[in-house]
Amino acid sequence: MLASVVQPGRIAPSASPTSAVAALSVYECDRDGPGVSIPRPEIHLVARFGPSARGGLDVHAFGGRDRVHRKIIRAGQRTVTARLRLGMADAVLGLPASAMAARIVALEDLWGDAATRRLCDRLAGARDPVRAARILESAIAERLAAADPRSARAELALAAADRLTSANVCAVADDLGVSERHLRRVFRETVGMSPKSFTKLTRFHHALRAARQDARATWASIAAVAGYYDQAHLIADFRAIAGVTPRALLGELGAAPSLG
Repeated sequence: MLASVVQPGRIAPSASPTSAVAALSVYECDRDGPGVSIPRPEIHLVARFGPSARGGLDVHAFGGRDRVHRKIIRAGQRTVTARLRLGMADAVLGLPASAMAARIVALEDLWGDAATRRLCDRLAGARDPVRAARILESAIAERLAAADPRSARAELALAAADRLTSANVCAVADDLGVSERHLRRVFRETVGMSPKSFTKLTRFHHALRAARQDARATWASIAAVAGYYDQAHLIADFRAIAGVTPRALLGELGAAPSLG
């Protein structure tokens, strides 16, 4: 039986250009069933409410991932998720994105027991999921306000991320006036994955978004729009990231909640 999402959806994060949060979302499920987590390079902070959470309420930081993750969502579980902007790991969590890659870390191990307890107390008193999401966003903003300004190394990595959608890492390094080796090292530290993995994941997201927006589009046309060499290249990347064909992944996403 599939998990039923009682209150799905995105919540618009703060419009401030200095906000550390790129997206907020809430999910509630009324019965056990499968969920599909779409990989992203960004770090997520996830507050869980319900029987699956430690003590009924816990908060974890999820590092960037490059593979689809499938899990069973338990009845009665509610999650509030804040997806951080790239380059915010140091300011919000106190360590580089590379140290969080593919890891799940309890928030108290990053923020300490006292700060995490204060956040959980506020979350426990939230009157509804939207208010809980705002509380989580506010706690992240407080961490950001107390942090050091973003470093020049982080700015370099983010400038590279913008350019990697249309150029290879060698051309991007040349454009930014640094060596390719230096760029790769700074990029992995700041983003949590290599430029190659980041580009591969970006293409995957472009293709997946195009396929979900237009059911009549052919995979060949989607491949061309998303930056693949051809349809075979797209299918190979989907198999590597999701473990299934593009059509099979769309079927999964149509039948189960997408947690990415």
